[in-house]
Amino acid sequence: MHPNRRTALGITVAVAVAAAALVGCERGTSTGGGPSAPGPTRAGCPAVLAGAQAAVQRAMKTNPAWHGPTRGPRAVPGKSIVYVAQTMTNPGVAGAANGVREAAKALGWNVRVIDGQGTPAGIQAAFSQALALRPSGIVIGGFDPELTSQQVAKANARRIPLVGWHAVDSPGPSKDPELFSNITTRVQEVAEISADWVIAHSHGHARAVVFTDASIPFARNKSELIKKGLATCDGVRLLAEENIPIPDTSSRTPQQVSSLLSRFRDRWTYSVAINDVYFADAAPALRAAGKKGAGAPFNIGAGDGDPSAFQRINSREFQAATVPEPLSQQGWQILDEFNRAFSGEPPSGYVAPVHISTAANSGGATTWDPPGYRAAYLSIWDR
Repeated sequence: MHPNRRTALGITVAVAVAAAALVGCERGTSTGGGPSAPGPTRAGCPAVLAGAQAAVQRAMKTNPAWHGPTRGPRAVPGKSIVYVAQTMTNPGVAGAANGVREAAKALGWNVRVIDGQGTPAGIQAAFSQALALRPSGIVIGGFDPELTSQQVAKANARRIPLVGWHAVDSPGPSKDPELFSNITTRVQEVAEISADWVIAHSHGHARAVVFTDASIPFARNKSELIKKGLATCDGVRLLAEENIPIPDTSSRTPQQVSSLLSRFRDRWTYSVAINDVYFADAAPALRAAGKKGAGAPFNIGAGDGDPSAFQRINSREFQAATVPEPLSQQGWQILDEFNRAFSGEPPSGYVAPVHISTAANSGGATTWDPPGYRAAYLSIWDR
């Protein structure tokens, strides 16, 4: 959180609201207070609002310059990679896998994707299968390496490089678990810009619901940071937090959205979800309740920016914005990091900046695919 965005009053409110939001959180339940005062009667947050508006304007630029690596080792030939996916029903996991496949063709490498089906047992079995294939490298695609600690230890002992995608909270190399690098945007920046968008779009007067998956440490941390960001504005109220595991979104989200509508009715004006997939499953319940696709609650996904999210945004159907990961770009970066590992060089250290996509700046696209990275990596690899 930027220091200049908080007044003494804002700090007090942030601590109080964040503490209140954490009371009583249980898996599979929602938290929230009673009715909140209508936005226009509250003080709002002029200083925080100004900062949020400026941050959102920067994040909506559509033609950023490439600030990633421009130097590195030439392509090492003949490598094989296994991408162990948390679940290929997670659009972010699948999108990064597609980027890995595309980059592998440019490198002349072989890639195999093994789906963990979204369960601990399935992920462990997928990782064991990956080890049996004796690949050159393994991708930990969107799950906590603690789930597969034995398999991770075996890979480390065999000196098989591991590169994560959303595997741990922070980008870059990791010592525990031992990863050559972890590819992700900075969760703090994603959470902050999502909260900034809610504050800016509502002019500092929002009543929000947060959707999360507390079974994934990365996602749980993101939602905690989102709540803290929302709490910096005195005019924003957190109505509830819904804990729905991503593999269960299709079965549980419609019922939970109906319950929220029953509880809060028109007081619910904004939503932030740790993944866009929640809004795919919320849409039918919102539509059935007579809500308008372009109206409240205005929904923003704090990752991943899959094609269906862009379709909802572009058609103004129950999602107004997303903070998309550059999924294809991250797939290319994953293989660049492996190439550096195979060449005995350190990780690149690159972290993609945050971006916001709305109907106003998407240009009808169905992904966030920033310019410059393909040419840069092909030049590095001498391809």
